[in-house]
Amino acid sequence: MSQKTMRDAINEALHQAMEQDESVFVIGEDVAGCQGSAGEVGAVGGVFGVTTGIYKRWPDRCIDTPISESAIVGAAAGAALVGMRPVAEIMFADFIGVCMDQIVNQMAKFRYMFGGKSRCPAVIRFSAGGGFSAAGQHSQAMYQIMTSFPGIKVVVPSNAYDAKGLLLSAIADDDPVLFFEPKVLYQEACDVPDEMYTIPFGEAAFVREGDDVTVVAFGQMVPRAAAAIDELAAEGISCDLIDPRTTSPLDENAILESVEATGRLVVVDEAPPRCGLTADIAGLAADRAFSSLKGPIKQVCAPHSPTPFSPELEAAYLPDTNKIKAAIKATMA
Repeated sequence: MSQKTMRDAINEALHQAMEQDESVFVIGEDVAGCQGSAGEVGAVGGVFGVTTGIYKRWPDRCIDTPISESAIVGAAAGAALVGMRPVAEIMFADFIGVCMDQIVNQMAKFRYMFGGKSRCPAVIRFSAGGGFSAAGQHSQAMYQIMTSFPGIKVVVPSNAYDAKGLLLSAIADDDPVLFFEPKVLYQEACDVPDEMYTIPFGEAAFVREGDDVTVVAFGQMVPRAAAAIDELAAEGISCDLIDPRTTSPLDENAILESVEATGRLVVVDEAPPRCGLTADIAGLAADRAFSSLKGPIKQVCAPHSPTPFSPELEAAYLPDTNKIKAAIKATMA
């Protein structure tokens, strides 16, 4: 056990999976690491350094590609169908639209359309979300959109420990998995075991436990919600904080049992509100735990507009601790 950043935990998971299974390989733009600052091949490892060192150890299993997301995902899908376990990297989640057909109409449908006789054990990794002042085309979450499609699993870790365990589960899974990494959390560290371990999909984590309000948060909103809940504890307000970790499958039972106990629900996500996860979770509670509710369900999310480039505007755009605290208090009013 040692302190690792989310970036290093994901990197370690990739190394360990490739050591264990020769069918695992990495493919994507710049995953080999280009020339690096010192002119050394493999020195960088992707735009965020997540695949650093892989090309040095496995040059034949670390494939740099042209800038073509459709080709990257199409190659991964084909390799998975014939028994390989590709881990494809799409540099930013915003570019998922370029490879939508390969994911939604191909990978997600193989098992169903072939009568359960085929497998597609492919992982697609994305850096996702805002907080980098990267403007509207490089700051979207996108996992809320992909959650709506059956046939694929969707993972959104909020810390380094979960990132490693969930990625190892994803690589071992026989179905396609979309793995969204909140890029603003890449440098955040926590204790992470050095050995391999897995975290099951569909099992939420209780980050905080309390009696007054259930708070459900995703990705980079989890630490923000935790900070808000810790501040409210000084005012005598205690909350359950649930991190679903996977949005598909979703641990509905954990959410519903908490709402039935607290009678109140606040859902926090960085994505805009329309047709998103905050509305999805709110609908779940309204449909199946309505009789337990003591107050209105509150959704805390970004406005229905593109992410601003200005750091000041982006800070105002994304949910923060003050917005989360206000929502918690509003549902108790």
